[in-house]
Amino acid sequence: MLVIAGAVGGGAWGAWLARKRGGLKKDIAQYAAAFAILWSVLGLIATIVIERMAAGG
Repeated sequence: MLVIAGAVGGGAWGAWLARKRGGLKKDIAQYAAAFAILWSVLGLIATIVIERMAAGG
């Protein structure tokens, strides 16, 4: 769940940031993809940590 939320949120944030900085369509797509990947990985790490803590060790 955190991975999907990270991908959607990161992609939206990246697109917004590129648009705010005056980027072209390709710039916006690249920012959205990069941020989506970054936040998906962070969500994956958070999911693993939470699952391991819930398992007791």
